[in-house]
Amino acid sequence: MRHYKLLASIAAVLVLAFCAGQVEEPAEAEMVTASSLTPKEELGKKLFFDARLSEPASQSCAFCHGPEVGFSGGDSAVNTAHGVYPGALAPRFGNAKPPTAAYAGGSPKLHIDEEGTFVGGLFWNGRATGWDLGDPLAEQAMGPFLNPLEQNLPGKASAVKIVLESEYADLFHAVWGPDSLSLDDVEGAYERIARSIAAFERTDEVNPFSSRFDDFWRRTQEARLDVEAVDENNWEQFKGMGLDDDEVEGLMLFATKGECADCHMLTPVDGNPPLFTDFTYDNVGAPRNPDNPFYVQAAEFNPDGDKWVDKGLGGFLEGIPEYQQYAAENIGKYKVPTLRNVDKQPSPDFAKAFLHNGIFKTLKEVVHFYNTRDLEEEDWPPPEIEANVNTEELGDLGLTEEEEDLIVLFMKTLTDR
Repeated sequence: MRHYKLLASIAAVLVLAFCAGQVEEPAEAEMVTASSLTPKEELGKKLFFDARLSEPASQSCAFCHGPEVGFSGGDSAVNTAHGVYPGALAPRFGNAKPPTAAYAGGSPKLHIDEEGTFVGGLFWNGRATGWDLGDPLAEQAMGPFLNPLEQNLPGKASAVKIVLESEYADLFHAVWGPDSLSLDDVEGAYERIARSIAAFERTDEVNPFSSRFDDFWRRTQEARLDVEAVDENNWEQFKGMGLDDDEVEGLMLFATKGECADCHMLTPVDGNPPLFTDFTYDNVGAPRNPDNPFYVQAAEFNPDGDKWVDKGLGGFLEGIPEYQQYAAENIGKYKVPTLRNVDKQPSPDFAKAFLHNGIFKTLKEVVHFYNTRDLEEEDWPPPEIEANVNTEELGDLGLTEEEEDLIVLFMKTLTDR
């Protein structure tokens, strides 16, 4: 059994390192290269990178969603230790790895499709449904500011007051109107803050579609080749379109034997190349991450201690009376993430964390797990939640080690420049 007091000490050291400035916010020059933004988008960018929007004033949205790593967790040490990020107030931590904020704007409102599958929403458990504002991305932006395990502001009025006193308050008024940022209308002002951030998160700065795969995709469209239809019989037709031959073979395996495209779809969206997600929820049988610092969080935030289990979408549905009937069949299911920028990193030695709880540290490990999870000789740890594990699309795929490597090679082409 793990020694959770030791984990608590490690967690505290990481938090203190952040608070002492050893874990830095992105410098202005490192944020995102300038492009043509509308005033609302520029306002959203300023809000996104404003570290004063936390208590204590030390943590911006970009701390957990760093552009240098594709708008996901940008600290290699944290990713190596566990993948779960500290909040603004030490020694608090969240309970899951930060999902990417990039390419998230296409997620629809949470709903049940004609097959009875939940689709849409944001956060790993779908709780940013879009039901209130009609926009899951704006609702997601509302959450971290007030979460005591994240930016820890005591209330919406605190956020509004900070923006009122900011150097970009005039820009806010120019975008939303002279009475748009008022403590007399906290609800409205807070919603405008969130919608501004969502506007920035939908820009080309966050979603540039500038990867080598995107170049390849556009060339195949010009050549009237259908990437969605790539298979064992036709994949060589896609050579010479901008990807190396091994990468094209990896794409073919991604779409066929690896069954990756069943969830990380190759379908274009709104005239753009694929987003590599179907916006659904799945239990891939991920093992528990014993290093998750949430297990040693104060009882105020985690009364279950090391017996805590993240129920995913099903846990969220349990608290919604009209959807409680669907909770059991969705326990342990988490949002299918985009694979865009899944390998984006500022340096070759930078560590990333994968899956909702950060249990894996390399793409190779993830693909090998998906390929061999159900093989006894592999001796993988049991799933954190055994209910609803997907045994149809992963677990025993029969990929060779070389084929695993080719799929990883292909996914590396999804990194934006």
